[in-house]
Amino acid sequence: MTVDTAVLRFAGVMVLLSVALTVWVSPLFVWFTVFIGLNLLQSSFTGFCPAATVFRKLGVKTGCAFQ
Repeated sequence: MTVDTAVLRFAGVMVLLSVALTVWVSPLFVWFTVFIGLNLLQSSFTGFCPAATVFRKLGVKTGCAFQ
């Protein structure tokens, strides 16, 4: 697994988790979903993703998107 696939999987899990929390816990968790979306959007423009940095430090090999 590369950092790229790890980030995409992590983002997918976080989106699904935030939607579940919004439905079953509180509608205010929709802001968590918004935060995830904004983070994905900014990383597509800048190439910087905090999750990619963490995965890299955990020893996941680098891919093409996040160097």
